[in-house]
Amino acid sequence: MQAHTRDSPDYRDVGLEFPAGFLIGAATAAYQIEGAATADGRGPSIWDTFSATPGRVVDGDTGDVAVDHYNRLDADLDLMADLGIEAYRFSISWPRIQPTGSGPVNEAGLAFYERLVDGLIARGIRPIATLYHWDLPQALEDAGGWTNRETAYRFAEYTRHVAEALGERVHVWTTLNEPWCSAFLGYGSGAHAPGRTDGVAALRAVHHLNLAHGLAVQVLREVAPRAQVSVTLNFHVIRGADGPDSEAVRRIDALANRSFTHPMLVGGYPDDLIDDTAAVTDWLFVRPGDTEIIRQPIDFLGVNYYSTTRVRMWDGIAPRQRADGHKDVGGSAWPGSDDVEFLTQDGPYTAMGWNIAPDGLEELLLRLSREHPGLPLVITENGAAFDDELSGDRVHDDARLDYLRRHFTAAHRALQQGVDLRGYMVWSLFDNFEWGYGYSKRFGIVHVDYETQERTVKDSGLWLARLIEERRIPE
Repeated sequence: MQAHTRDSPDYRDVGLEFPAGFLIGAATAAYQIEGAATADGRGPSIWDTFSATPGRVVDGDTGDVAVDHYNRLDADLDLMADLGIEAYRFSISWPRIQPTGSGPVNEAGLAFYERLVDGLIARGIRPIATLYHWDLPQALEDAGGWTNRETAYRFAEYTRHVAEALGERVHVWTTLNEPWCSAFLGYGSGAHAPGRTDGVAALRAVHHLNLAHGLAVQVLREVAPRAQVSVTLNFHVIRGADGPDSEAVRRIDALANRSFTHPMLVGGYPDDLIDDTAAVTDWLFVRPGDTEIIRQPIDFLGVNYYSTTRVRMWDGIAPRQRADGHKDVGGSAWPGSDDVEFLTQDGPYTAMGWNIAPDGLEELLLRLSREHPGLPLVITENGAAFDDELSGDRVHDDARLDYLRRHFTAAHRALQQGVDLRGYMVWSLFDNFEWGYGYSKRFGIVHVDYETQERTVKDSGLWLARLIEERRIPE
């Protein structure tokens, strides 16, 4: 008989049961796993260009091969089935569908995703397809990228091509993954592709990504009316050193969270965001009618959560702390808030240097449920990078297993408090190309030997398989 532990202060509960309809699976992204960078007509993306630029990625790593998922699709699908995952969240590579971001469809690229979706369905796994997980076709970046309003309309055209091909075979269509990263890390801080460091560009990108979302939802409702439609945002759970309602918390919340939730779910941009960034931009790139396009009904909100953030107003005297959890390459992800500092938080930490705080996930789910009543939620990413211990044919990753147990407990506590939480996708299914950190950080519940491409299910993966089978948190 399994022991039951509930309401432990450290979130290490066991025996907590999840309802039968609660969807448990795993997530990946195209550039991080597919490889085959030039195969079958795929064009270059901004991440191909960025990772090939010396100094941009740790050890000069690229996604050219990644974990070779493109060539190992059937075996990887069988592995998913063996784990029992109920849903697989993947992304579609825009430059594989349209090598230059516009024009005719590359049928060979589209055929790969048809095989993927059909293979998932044949194995009883629900496909959750993300249309944009950061791999903008380089030709569109050359024309201005997300600072160019036309990119939003090219995205809508791309959405139509893919939705017409895959349609309602896809259980859930997700428009964007973490547009905050695309805008603020890509165009503001320079830590992500395309590596620009311009606050005005970052805020223009915010709006055009929001516009792209709204346009894509309209297309999906027309082409695949019975499929579910969502968007995935990476939420910052912000702790204020000077209190929960401090000026620093308000300002970073506006940039990190409400710059997307407000236009997508409420309507228009928050007044305080406009005021805070008035010295950066006049926001005249927002045209009449845009806010109505952006605010479209969605079936659920995807929630990505990893850690918390701690802020306070900078006194202008002591060295300004910049521990915001993102790679520091000299630019700023926080236009208009250069007088806010990000403080180092108490550990323990993951290999990314992120603090482990399952209470932050519970807090976030409760907040979103309170602020957007009636909108279901799904945890679309949660997981951790650690240095794994290989022992024979086993991969021991006790720290990751513990991380997942604690965060599943946090999710369960939110469910018990009435949050309409529909599922939980672990990040990530495979070890993979971790963006600016290359292959130096491993998030997978499946270990990948990058030399041989051999897959080995880690202890955390075995634990997840047991959780899915038993519908409860195992010991």
